[in-house]
Amino acid sequence: MKLDLSVYLVTDSTPAILRDRDLCVVVEEALKGGVTVVQYRDKKSDTGAQIEIARRLHQITQAYGVPLIINDRVDVALAVGAEGVHLGQDDMLISEAKKLLPKDAIIGISASSIEEAQAAVAAGADYLGIGTMFATPTKTNTKSIIGTTGTQAILEAIADSGSSVGTVCIGGINASNVQRVLYQSESPRKRLDGAAIVSAIMAAEDPKAAAANLAQLIATPPPFVRNLDASASSDTATLVESVPGIVQKLVQVHPLVHNMINFVVANFVANVTLAIGASPIMSPYGDEATDLCQFDGALVINMGTLTAQSPPEYLKAIQAYNQRGNPVVYDPVGAGATGIRRGVVKQLMAGGYFDLIKGNEGEIRQVAGSSSVQQRGVDSGPSALDAKAKARLARDLARRERNIVLLTGAVDYLSDGNRVVAVENGHKFLGQVTGTGCALGTVSGCFLATHPTDKFLAVLSALLMYEIAAENAAAKEYVRGPGSFATAFIDELYAIREAALKGNDGWFVGRAKVSEVSLE
Repeated sequence: MKLDLSVYLVTDSTPAILRDRDLCVVVEEALKGGVTVVQYRDKKSDTGAQIEIARRLHQITQAYGVPLIINDRVDVALAVGAEGVHLGQDDMLISEAKKLLPKDAIIGISASSIEEAQAAVAAGADYLGIGTMFATPTKTNTKSIIGTTGTQAILEAIADSGSSVGTVCIGGINASNVQRVLYQSESPRKRLDGAAIVSAIMAAEDPKAAAANLAQLIATPPPFVRNLDASASSDTATLVESVPGIVQKLVQVHPLVHNMINFVVANFVANVTLAIGASPIMSPYGDEATDLCQFDGALVINMGTLTAQSPPEYLKAIQAYNQRGNPVVYDPVGAGATGIRRGVVKQLMAGGYFDLIKGNEGEIRQVAGSSSVQQRGVDSGPSALDAKAKARLARDLARRERNIVLLTGAVDYLSDGNRVVAVENGHKFLGQVTGTGCALGTVSGCFLATHPTDKFLAVLSALLMYEIAAENAAAKEYVRGPGSFATAFIDELYAIREAALKGNDGWFVGRAKVSEVSLE
């Protein structure tokens, strides 16, 4: 029997999940919906009861040509002739199970670390259950909660070994997150073969429909994954030459951007957005995202003025935009300043997909999990990294999250996980006016909504328009400092907008200071 791990159902007989329904009836309905593997898990019933239920389940799974896996209990698997067993780290060794089970029996192993995965592969496991992905009511051991980052690292380690062992993720997987989990867990050389689902099917009012929906989601890429333009280029010079055309496109498209932004800078950001030719709406109310995302604009999450109510509102909005496939920008303002902010960063990173993460060095290091330095307010603080290290930080985070990362500073570093460019445009006054960093996140969102099929080029275009406008503003004779600069800056953004609308790219010719960074 060929092992198809794509929709892997793990049963749950607890009253809170199963209620008063018959386990076998629920499983059969799920099989009708497209479940490809069934694991019978029951940690409370005595052996006789488990054998009786497992035998009934096996009759059902055989009728659908789907393997039945027994959790933990090799004896129960043998008693009913099940196709295999799934063993935890504290259960029987694989070598011992192989002695007892038929030669062709399937043996799966739970793994929550690279070491556990490597040991299971070496011992001859047929597949690995990797996780726990997210916290669940039944999983209290937080050390095993590894998320997409830990899963990706395990997959890369398996690829290093040359093994083709099957893999599924498990823990808190449901219809709202399964596509993102599969996408972001993928390493450059190995991807998950499926997802293990528990309550999203077992607790569903209609298990057949729930399983069918999950099967369809697992078989298709998430909405936020766009095919690149056929003409898209990775050559830096060609990308730079494309910028005026993308700016002109933005002015013509007039995209909407939904800002969940800190109230200190809302007015300034709204004015900047209007100046470039886009349409801003400032709304911290997550439920509005259901309607607003229908306009196919962008969402910007900026946690500058964080409150206790902010995270759940952010998460509702992120989910709405992710499901629609519209771009989401994350500006983790002051990410390392307090324990609460560090916690919110983890919560948001686990709660949705961000097309762009934009921040200063301290913020990006916190999001990447590589910082033990506490920020002072929203400032980045003294740099601890040289140019190569900054470029590598941006690249590694973008590669891990499979998105775009913009690390801002005197020199900006932009990466899509493969390439990194350094941008040296801009002016020091940008760092002395409250809201200029926040506005850059919003402007980037506008460009992502305008040109979603090449996100790297979209953000590069936003950055160059923004920073060339800053240079133009600072050069005005009447600009004497940050105050007069702020006004002139908005005017210069508008001037570029008007030039772009007429197809005039004189504002750009010879101005871009962009160089490719080699990290080999």
